[in-house]
Amino acid sequence: MLRRALNLLRGFLGLFISGLEKSNPEALLELEKENLREQIARYNDGLASHAGLCERLMSQIRNLEAEERNLRAKAAANLKAGNREAAGQYALRLQTVQTELQENRGQLEQAETTYRNLVKAREVAVSAARAKIENLKSAITDMRMKKAMAELAEIASGMVSSIGGAGDTLDRLTEMVNEEREKAAGRARVARDQLDFSGVQVKEAEQKALADQALAEFAAREGLTLDEATAAPAAKTMGPVSETG
Repeated sequence: MLRRALNLLRGFLGLFISGLEKSNPEALLELEKENLREQIARYNDGLASHAGLCERLMSQIRNLEAEERNLRAKAAANLKAGNREAAGQYALRLQTVQTELQENRGQLEQAETTYRNLVKAREVAVSAARAKIENLKSAITDMRMKKAMAELAEIASGMVSSIGGAGDTLDRLTEMVNEEREKAAGRARVARDQLDFSGVQVKEAEQKALADQALAEFAAREGLTLDEATAAPAAKTMGPVSETG
């Protein structure tokens, strides 16, 4: 029972973590980038240790080469001096040094080859990881954009449905506006019908009488009668001119 409960708990935990990863892939990508940096750091540590081994072998080879030159010189000098026993000891030691030198050179060659292969493997792995990271970044960006477009499309679809469903409300609103507009037009007509134009007509007759009186006074001052003043002047014509001898 306890094992089943633990399995169920792990299952729920896995689902929860998977949901978090799906909802925030950028955080997971950053975590993987950090893991990659840590792996590269550990790899570089191992690579540095291997490079140190190469350096030690090169140092040993330089020391053995110097010892080889020294032993060869001493063996030759003692042989020329007739010290065969000392020359033989130097020659024996020279053989040992040459054997070690040959072995160290072989080890150095193998170590250098391994180092170059390790560096190449690191560069290939890092390049592949970076390419995957860039592809993932592009994929996440494309996913976000497509999700945003889908959400906008869903919102637009909902808006269209809402606008279509609001037709009855718009119809009622149009009917109310038209009814109020017709009422306002009727009130304006009633107000116009209630206007008293009798005072306007009296005022107009009064102004006409004043104008006639002013015209009569003007004609009297000028010595004219109203009939002569309003009559159109006759056109004057000139007859033929007679010639006198």
